[in-house]
Amino acid sequence: MGAALVGVICASVLYGVSCVQTWYYFNHYRNDVWYIKSLVAAVWVFDTTHQILISHTVYYYVVTNYANPSSLNLLVWSILLEVLFNGFIGLLVQGFLALRVWRLSNDNIPLTLTVGALVLAEFASSVAFTVKSMNLQTWADLSHLKGLSITVNIVGVVADILIAGALFFFLHRSRTGFKKSDTMISRLILFTVSTGFLTSICAVASLVSILVWGHTLIYVAFYFGIGRLYSNSCLATLNARKSIRGLGEEDTDELSFSLQSLTKSGSKPMSSSRPTNISIKIDTTGMEDYQSRDSRQQEREPEVRGAFSISTSSVDLVAFLCPGE
Repeated sequence: MGAALVGVICASVLYGVSCVQTWYYFNHYRNDVWYIKSLVAAVWVFDTTHQILISHTVYYYVVTNYANPSSLNLLVWSILLEVLFNGFIGLLVQGFLALRVWRLSNDNIPLTLTVGALVLAEFASSVAFTVKSMNLQTWADLSHLKGLSITVNIVGVVADILIAGALFFFLHRSRTGFKKSDTMISRLILFTVSTGFLTSICAVASLVSILVWGHTLIYVAFYFGIGRLYSNSCLATLNARKSIRGLGEEDTDELSFSLQSLTKSGSKPMSSSRPTNISIKIDTTGMEDYQSRDSRQQEREPEVRGAFSISTSSVDLVAFLCPGE
């Protein structure tokens, strides 16, 4: 039971972080579309419910049944029901990420269907585990569902790795060549990798624990934290949008400034010309050259800006920075 207690403590810390992130989101992203707000609210509700359930589990064994060793052989309902709420959190967060895969891949249906099937399979496995386990009485009885528990972890690992790998591939392929925008994409890649691989590592640790130390509750300690990693990763990517989007805006400002500077520098020689006949003729030609150059530059400036805008939108960063638009 010591491992479960450690798991609850770690999950409680992560729950506190998710509460702060939820508060930050609703205070700084009030203009988000309603279903993104609903996603965040639902994730927080399920996160809170899961935290209550695992806290009740440890309280039941450590406090309520203190000095009652026989109770350790019995299953308490809360430790069985928490699997379902972990499944709800995974379904919402992975479903949201699957939508991003669909948008970044230019509506790649086979890839999106594969990711969606894995997400649904993990949730279905969690539901099946919960339904079957509610009729069990002891930990020995629960060992009969070991195969289903392993399935939940394996499907979760595969789904997380596939989602993270797909997002990494499409983001990396969409680099624009502009330093700031590439920095923005690199930041998105960092969040993507942390989202997928942190949860994958936790799921792998839970899987290894149940295979190697199946007679202990070590795997429970890791499984308690998976839902928190999902919720915090999702909230972190949503809350980082303003800072990441600012990098791209700085890039556009720098490009505009350099073009305007180039245009102004082209007009300076006109004021330094001398009013001789020859100079007038040359100046007239030069003025025409500079005027035509200025006009071409003015025509080119929106084209360059447009090229930057197109290259950035080809990444479909809207899927990350403005979900729902």
